[in-house]
Amino acid sequence: MAIRAVLWDIDDTIFDYAAADRAGMRRHLRDEGQSGGFADVEEALLRWREATTLHWARFAAGETTWEEQRRDRVRTFLGVPLGDEEADAWFARYLAHYEAAWALFPDTVPVLDALAARYRHAVLSNSSLLNQDRKLRVLGVRDRFEAVLCAADIGVSKPHAAAFHAACDALALAPQEVAYVGDHPDIDARGALDAGLRGVWLDRCDLGGRPELTRITDLHQLPALLGGDTRFGAPDTFG
Repeated sequence: MAIRAVLWDIDDTIFDYAAADRAGMRRHLRDEGQSGGFADVEEALLRWREATTLHWARFAAGETTWEEQRRDRVRTFLGVPLGDEEADAWFARYLAHYEAAWALFPDTVPVLDALAARYRHAVLSNSSLLNQDRKLRVLGVRDRFEAVLCAADIGVSKPHAAAFHAACDALALAPQEVAYVGDHPDIDARGALDAGLRGVWLDRCDLGGRPELTRITDLHQLPALLGGDTRFGAPDTFG
């Protein structure tokens, strides 16, 4: 069955989340006077990402709310029992620095342009619609996507098949007619494949090591892949 739509991840796929996170944390720690607590910004980012992974897993499992996982990330990162208002305020100050560093990857708009005439486009993100819809608008690409679906709003997150199927339903297409592009081999590409979509792992760091997945290292490789050129990655799942 031919591919008729591309479903996109956002963070570290079309949007350079890692660079914005690093720049935002550096500026935030400077302004908070907390830089001395870490050897460098990379150490701070490691702790921040560990806290994010821990509390996102709790949110994905339905054990906490979107707002509370943010507060718990701050408490874990700082190692102090902040009240809700204090945690919210700290996160808001970090968010301002992070958002000031937002940028698309250089290959995002050219590839969206190249694919526009042939494929429909939508987004499926393990975040919230409030967060990601605004992000896409600030970055100037919201109008490229028919629909934006997010885990916090649909009640299920990737890699669960129900998340991918909700996006296919929004497009009124069968899973076999949709390709999913994301930066995580298991949450994105493997999850999409298991749900019946055509999963594509965007391996920007060229890590490799997952021969069972269709892999690209740059979005510029995607149009040829969707068009049937299988020089990039393996196996050939685009019939």
